[in-house]
Amino acid sequence: MSPITRDPSTETGTDADGRSTRWEDHREARRAELVRAARRVVHHTGPDASMGDIATAAGTSKSIVYRYFTDKDGLQLAVAAAVVADIRDALDLAATGAGTPREALRGMVDTYLAMIESSPHVYTFVTRGGSVGAFLDSVTELVADPFVRALGLDGSDPDAGWARLWAAGAVGFVRGAGERWLAGDEAPGADREDVAARVAAWLWAGPVAVLSRERTGTRGATTTSGSTTTSSSTTTSSTSAPPARPAQSRVDDDAPSPGESA
Repeated sequence: MSPITRDPSTETGTDADGRSTRWEDHREARRAELVRAARRVVHHTGPDASMGDIATAAGTSKSIVYRYFTDKDGLQLAVAAAVVADIRDALDLAATGAGTPREALRGMVDTYLAMIESSPHVYTFVTRGGSVGAFLDSVTELVADPFVRALGLDGSDPDAGWARLWAAGAVGFVRGAGERWLAGDEAPGADREDVAARVAAWLWAGPVAVLSRERTGTRGATTTSGSTTTSSSTTTSSTSAPPARPAQSRVDDDAPSPGESA
């Protein structure tokens, strides 16, 4: 579903005097103003703010708001896109600025929780109704891309697909845990850093740590002599033996189970 309803009167083509370009620029600027107004109203009054409330805050009428957005779902999608744009750089910095993939994971979990904590009303607004799927898909991509890089993978590596599949599950896990924490249903009094550390540790103790250990074990089992690279698991038989299971790594041995200290 497109979040924008184009004005039937909008001119098409390229006008010699640039009127079409100026009109499109004006529409985009006005649309951005309406999105900012919607975020302010929702932030202060709650996720049930009406289109009339938003129109009043923007100094216009509901008919004008509906001219730029198909319906409230369209406005939710536009606000969700603005929220995603805001956290994009923060998620990427959390991943690229970390020393290890595990630190990257913790930083990204904390970034997501900070988004929830800083404006719970806006978060609720963009994660319900027609916008929730698009919002979570966007966040999943934002998490997957830097984390794939943090693991030293590229797009052609088969493991990159597994990392993206993990990211989809991780976003759902963090979303569920974060919303319960914010509602005060669980771990009352816990601060965001503690929640981020524990959630990241639980995630890391799962499949992402297995993937990291496997890749670390593969690199450690490979030795280089001159220009020839050989693997210690290579055999002279025509039938390859099953690869040895990588040794446990301290990278996740200290990850607590739920209920244990981080």
